[in-house]
Amino acid sequence: MNHQSTGTSQRRLIILGSTGSIGCNTLEVVEHLHQSVAIQFDVVGLAAGNNADLLAQQAERFHVPHVALADGDNNDRDFGSISVLRGINAAEELIEQVAQPGDIVLAAMVGVAGLAPVLAAIERGCDIALANKETLVAGGDLVIPRVKQQQVSLLPVDSEHSAVFQCLPEGKHIDEVKRLVLTASGGPFRTWNSDQLAAATVEQALNHPTWDMGAKITIDSATLMNKALEVIEAHWLFGLPADRIDVVIHPQSIVHSFVEFIDGSILAQLGPPDMKTPIQFALTWPKRSPGCSRTMNWSDLQQLDFHNVDHERFGALQLAYQVIESEGTAGTIFNAANEVAVQAFLDRKLAFNGITELVAGAVDAIESQPINSLDDILNADHITRSWAHDQIEKKSRAQTTIAASPTSR
Repeated sequence: MNHQSTGTSQRRLIILGSTGSIGCNTLEVVEHLHQSVAIQFDVVGLAAGNNADLLAQQAERFHVPHVALADGDNNDRDFGSISVLRGINAAEELIEQVAQPGDIVLAAMVGVAGLAPVLAAIERGCDIALANKETLVAGGDLVIPRVKQQQVSLLPVDSEHSAVFQCLPEGKHIDEVKRLVLTASGGPFRTWNSDQLAAATVEQALNHPTWDMGAKITIDSATLMNKALEVIEAHWLFGLPADRIDVVIHPQSIVHSFVEFIDGSILAQLGPPDMKTPIQFALTWPKRSPGCSRTMNWSDLQQLDFHNVDHERFGALQLAYQVIESEGTAGTIFNAANEVAVQAFLDRKLAFNGITELVAGAVDAIESQPINSLDDILNADHITRSWAHDQIEKKSRAQTTIAASPTSR
C-alpha cells in the first residue's frame, strides 16, 4: 500500500495481540483510515500468541515486515520473506528490534504477558494505545512513572476509560473532578440469583448480551471482574483514589462512563457498543476522523437504565478497592489469581462462583510487597499462580474423594 498522498500524515504502528478481538478491530480501523487523506498508518510489526495462520494473513494483507509469535517454538509455519521472532519473549524482542521513537504501539495482549513489551516500548519513546488492563493493574507502579519520564502518551482504548479521557478537559484538571463513574453491562448474569450463578456453565458465561469479545474478557464481564480491573486501571490512568471511582450497571452499554465535576456538572460519552470507536480515537488523538463504527439509531433507543451493583452476588468490585488501598504487588496478585481462575473455569475445573472466591483467597493469603522492578511483579505473579493452581488441585481432589465415598452414592 502506498499512502504518500498530498496532505497525508503517516505514522508507524505496532500491534501487540493482533489476532485477538482488539487487534483485528484495530486493523479494520487502519484499513478504514487508509481511505482518508488525513492520517495513515504504516503497520511495521505484529505480535500474536499462537494463531500463526491469521498472523500470516494479516502480515501479507498489510505488508508488515516483522512479526512475533509467542508459541513459535512449536509452530513451523512458513512466513516467506517476513522476519519472524518466535518464543515467549517474542513480542518484547519485536519492540526492541523494530520500535522507534514516535511510533504508536497498540497493546492488546491478554494478561500480564503484555507488561514487558509495553515497558520496552515506553523506554524506546513510543506512545501507547492501551487495551491491556493488566499492564496497569499489575504494573502501574512501574508504567506511570516511566510514561512521565519518557514524556510519551498513554492513551486508553477500553471503552470506559476512553470515555473518561474524552470527557476530561485538556490538561486533565483532576482536582476539578469529584468522581468517575464507570458503566458495566452486567454481563449475561445480571439478573441471575445466587443459586443460578453457582450452576452457571461456560457456554452461558460466554454468551454476552452486548459485546463481542475474547473468551477471557467475556468471562471477566460475567463475574464483573473486568470492572474491578477497570477500577484499578482508572486509579492509575487518572490519578484518583478508590473512593472517587464508582461503578453502575447499565445494560444497554450506550453510556460508557460519566465524569462528575465538583460544581455538580456531569459529562458522559455515549455511543453504540463498538470497540472500533475508542480504538480509532486513541490512534488519531488529538484529532478526530470520520469513523467506521456503527452509528447511533436514536429511534431504536427507547430508554437508558442504571442500577447499583449487587456486591453480594458480584464480589469482585470490593476486591478492587481493597487492592488499590493495599498498593504494591496487590494488583499483581489480584490479576494472576483471576487469570488462573478464569482458565480453570473455561477448562471446567472450577465453578463460576469459584473464580471470585479464588481471587479473594489469593488477595487475603499472599502478602503484598513493594514494587521496585519488573522482577518484583514477575515474582509475585509466579507465587500467586502456584498458590492458585494448588488451591484448584486441592479442591479437585476433595471433590473426587467425596464422589468416591460410599455415603455419597
